[in-house]
Amino acid sequence: MIPQDTNDEDVSLFDAEEDTGKRSKKNIKHPVASFFHLFFRVSATLVYLLCELVSGSFIASMVTIILLLSCDFWTVKNITGRLMVGLRWWNQVDDDGKSRWVFESRKGTGKQQASDSESRIFWLGLIVCPVIWGIFAFSTLFSFKIKWMPVVIMGLVLQGANLYGYVRCKVGAKTSLKNMATNYFGRQFLKQKEFK
Repeated sequence: MIPQDTNDEDVSLFDAEEDTGKRSKKNIKHPVASFFHLFFRVSATLVYLLCELVSGSFIASMVTIILLLSCDFWTVKNITGRLMVGLRWWNQVDDDGKSRWVFESRKGTGKQQASDSESRIFWLGLIVCPVIWGIFAFSTLFSFKIKWMPVVIMGLVLQGANLYGYVRCKVGAKTSLKNMATNYFGRQFLKQKEFK
């Protein structure tokens, strides 16, 4: 099991966007990042769906899908998360060989905030695509197309890892996802009791 970082120090996100600004409601401040956030994800999905119609080569299709998924993983992890929502995560190996996970979020009101539109684009793409790859995994398994299973698992793992990393950044590295879900359902239960 990999130990996880529990420090909550406020680390600057590359000092790239330190200028002050109010949260924009509708403007997309980073259109290129928004485009590539969705481009690689949608392209990998479309190539997977259409590869048997367009190309008869399994190897070419598999390599294309894995390259698109890898480009998506790198782009989302290193660029679009930082620019669009002010979050980033990575794994760091200490001198003694221990691996630790670092989760950061942009804090404070003085730093530039992401727009609501970019935030919606980011989270929608981040959540919907792993669900789609999960559906692909079940359909591949039940249709007995086992040769596609490694590709589908790769899509699920890469996009699921980004989703997990950014959810941990959003809710905080100290908060366990189980505790967060328990608190959420507890609040929902109490709200229902109040209305009755």
